[in-house]
Amino acid sequence: MIFRIVQMTFRDDAVNEFTELFESRKQDIRNFAGCSHLELWQDNANKSIFFTYSTWESQTALDHYRFSEFFKDTWGRTKALFAAKPQAWSVMQRHVL
Repeated sequence: MIFRIVQMTFRDDAVNEFTELFESRKQDIRNFAGCSHLELWQDNANKSIFFTYSTWESQTALDHYRFSEFFKDTWGRTKALFAAKPQAWSVMQRHVL
């Protein structure tokens, strides 16, 4: 299983536009083949910083999503709203405590 965390910083005037875009597309992302979970987090101190947290059954499934036309359209609309370069991590769980 792959856990994907993406940090995005938006222009102050673009926060509402991003949250509306996310709301309109979250079910399509959740229903994408190989996605088992999706959450949107917002930073407590800076309301312009968001994180997506998603789980994917494999790197192949995540890559299939990332190279899809749906992702290209969604990411294109999203990155037009950025105030800073996004950061992304794909991680695996090593130990369960």
